[in-house]
Amino acid sequence: MSIISLVFLFLLSHSLATSNNVEQNFIQCLVNSTQLTTPITGAIHTPANSSFPAVLQAYIRNLRFNESTTPKPALIVTAVDLSHVQASILCAKKHKLLMKTRSGGHDYEGLSYVAEDPFFILDLFNFRSINVSIEDETAWVQAGATLGELYYRIAEKSSTHGFPAGVCPTVGVGGHFSGGGYGNMMRKYGLSVDNIIDAEIVDVNGKLLNRESMGEDLFWAITGGGGVSFGVVISYKINLVRVPANVTVFQVRRTSEQNVTDVAHRWLQVANKLDNNLFIRMVFDVVNITNGEKTIRASFPSLFLGNTTTLISIMDQSFPELGLQRSDCQEMNWTQSVLWYYNFPTGSPDSTLLSRIPRSLVHLKRKSDYVKRPISKQGLSSIFKKMVELQRPVLTFNPYGGRMAEISEFAKPFPHRAGNIAKIQYAADWNEDGADAANRYINLTRVLHEYMTPFVSKFPREAFLNYRDLDIGVTDNGKNSFLEGTVYGVKYFKEANFKRLVKVKTMVDPDNFFRNEQSIPTLPK
Repeated sequence: MSIISLVFLFLLSHSLATSNNVEQNFIQCLVNSTQLTTPITGAIHTPANSSFPAVLQAYIRNLRFNESTTPKPALIVTAVDLSHVQASILCAKKHKLLMKTRSGGHDYEGLSYVAEDPFFILDLFNFRSINVSIEDETAWVQAGATLGELYYRIAEKSSTHGFPAGVCPTVGVGGHFSGGGYGNMMRKYGLSVDNIIDAEIVDVNGKLLNRESMGEDLFWAITGGGGVSFGVVISYKINLVRVPANVTVFQVRRTSEQNVTDVAHRWLQVANKLDNNLFIRMVFDVVNITNGEKTIRASFPSLFLGNTTTLISIMDQSFPELGLQRSDCQEMNWTQSVLWYYNFPTGSPDSTLLSRIPRSLVHLKRKSDYVKRPISKQGLSSIFKKMVELQRPVLTFNPYGGRMAEISEFAKPFPHRAGNIAKIQYAADWNEDGADAANRYINLTRVLHEYMTPFVSKFPREAFLNYRDLDIGVTDNGKNSFLEGTVYGVKYFKEANFKRLVKVKTMVDPDNFFRNEQSIPTLPK
């Protein structure tokens, strides 16, 4: 064996031993922590525990990061007590072990449970209490609760209250709220973060802070700037919103043979100007037609906070091109509309919302864009042609306007407000394992994203934080982290909000303990 090989083996074994020492010292620190008010031993899962694979995989929502080649954590702490969170932060800081905080695991790039450096997961799924007060129309909800659990607990107390957040019931509150949080009531009530009035966070010194003690700058940062850059968010206090006892939903589909270009073009002109109670998504995918050829299908799943008669009147006046019929519409309560929107069978009980198991798991890639001006019919035709060529990626247009256009872009870190017609999500799903399949499908999504350049926002080309996309820039959290962070930070937050987030980060976490591949950097020293 050559000298070089021997040196390499020595360095490797030394590195592994050092890594193992760090992990053992970290565990000892946890077990003996003076912070603890409840023993932590039962919450520590290492690869030596038989429970480890199940705990790790329970909240992996993107199968792209559940393969044998995916880097695994040194351990997982399934905290059941606030003191477990505090001890985890202080011990990880002391022993320089990277911490990943996971609430629901729906982050599209797996940032809450994957890293190249040695790391551990602080999993908050046990932090799921929800206290609803209909009297003052508020609720405290912990970060590990799911949206479905929140909606169910609200419905238990009232059939005329809801909350503006996503339609996927298994998404964790922590990541969803801290990154913005949107759903099909955003044109009426804005984002989740626009309806948050207090929060609890454990900071880098292990202190539990609320809005008053953390100050308005940090509160601002964790309501749209992503909580994981600043600490561990424990819970949020939200304002509930009023919903009618019955709402109306519809799903209309059109194909290329049914003037889909004309309908889509009209949607782009009116979707952000419709009645604030009306939210009409527009989804393009590629489907087979009878002779084996491919064509574009446009789907328009919708929620109207009102009755069918009023809805038909609005549509006949504002968007007759869609050809909505009374027979297309169904009236139901708001929680049933969430189940309907997420394609659960009609009549599924509200308790369906309590399931924490996704209906399906796939490998996936997501990207985002913002549309500022209507796309011409010629432009739409060229997009459809490209989609048929690529076949796999799906485009979803989410309409803005209404309340979204009334709130200042500086009110929260989320800046995408007035001036936007819609946000686009690019989606590719696949079932094959392995890097080759992943690269193939991710590349299809990138090709479509590149093709859309003339039709979307520019300088910067804006993106949505909760649609995490490492393609738009990453940081290795080294000496160039500020410059690297600016690349993606300005796309997610625009310049002014990004600068403010960096100032807050530098103030509350100057040594950059809370970090990931797209975290908020500190100011250069």
